[in-house]
Amino acid sequence: MSGNHGTDTVATRYWQPLADGRVECTLCPRRCQLRNGHRGVCFVRMADEGQIWLTSYGRSSGFCIDPIEKKPLNHFLPGTPVLSFGTAGCNLTCKFCQNADISKSRQMDTLCASATPQQLVDAAELHGCRSLAFTYNDPTVFLEYAVDVAQLARERGIATVAVSAGYIEPEPRRELYAAMDAANIDLKGFSEQFYHRICGGHLAPVLDTLLYLRHETWVWLEITTLLIPGLNDSDGEIEALARWVHDGLGPDVPLHFTAFHPDFHLLDVPPTPSATLTRARHIARQQGLHYVYTGNLHDREGGSTWCVGCGARLIERDWYQLGEWGLTAGNCRHCGYPLPGRFEEKPGNWGGRRQPVVIG
Repeated sequence: MSGNHGTDTVATRYWQPLADGRVECTLCPRRCQLRNGHRGVCFVRMADEGQIWLTSYGRSSGFCIDPIEKKPLNHFLPGTPVLSFGTAGCNLTCKFCQNADISKSRQMDTLCASATPQQLVDAAELHGCRSLAFTYNDPTVFLEYAVDVAQLARERGIATVAVSAGYIEPEPRRELYAAMDAANIDLKGFSEQFYHRICGGHLAPVLDTLLYLRHETWVWLEITTLLIPGLNDSDGEIEALARWVHDGLGPDVPLHFTAFHPDFHLLDVPPTPSATLTRARHIARQQGLHYVYTGNLHDREGGSTWCVGCGARLIERDWYQLGEWGLTAGNCRHCGYPLPGRFEEKPGNWGGRRQPVVIG
């Protein structure tokens, strides 16, 4: 095993020895207990030499410049390009995974690209990216790599974004999000049954992560819920989810409802109708949430940002393309009402482009 910070395999920090010779990974609520040579559910963390190693440090499934709105983040540097990448593996087992070829991969040759933290930050700077996103699979499982990249990016004035399911234990959570500037947490549903049966996890740790991010960090937080017909899209569940966000996190945390398409083990479930997303947005706004969005479809009404004070459109969006801009110094140009988020005086003009990048 290698202990360097180049590429390949590095020692991790979150584990403890067990009396029977196994090692317990303490990164996430799964607490996988492994014998030497065995891997956890995430596949990229492995027991060897009496400790846990990350086997995907510096290795990626590819690099791409995306619009920041694709993460999705609507209140964080709108219109700007973000350098996105992920590795392989995941610590949840969602039957509907939309990136299964990456997150569920058990073939390390899926990681066809490699980059040191220095190379990643250099690339973000070279291409004019305002931020760098850990996405495609969950940065929780490659925490050591993500933190090294994020710390270097911060030194160079480049923001970092975690796109995560929030399934992580408190101690590593503190380390990961201390290095992040923004996060979109995937709140996959609002019932323990859904999390257990469909995602192979539990709801409570995710809610705990959301509360932590909102109340104990400066990380800009947005939430996404993928609505799956017949599984997590009932009026009652949407209402309960929105009410919890309102009461637990506050009315200003943006909530995105996005459309499911058949994938992985849910190929027999139909795509989410646009009417379902519109209905969910209406329900969440009725519960008092100020910024509720629809995603994965063309919907100017549901994709745009509206002023809470006077109802004016502040940021027009059609898919990932920005139009009308009604902000001055982060406030409504018409009535002066402040819009929560991280804004620059002018929006970026990246648009909806997706540009693959070769690093190294």
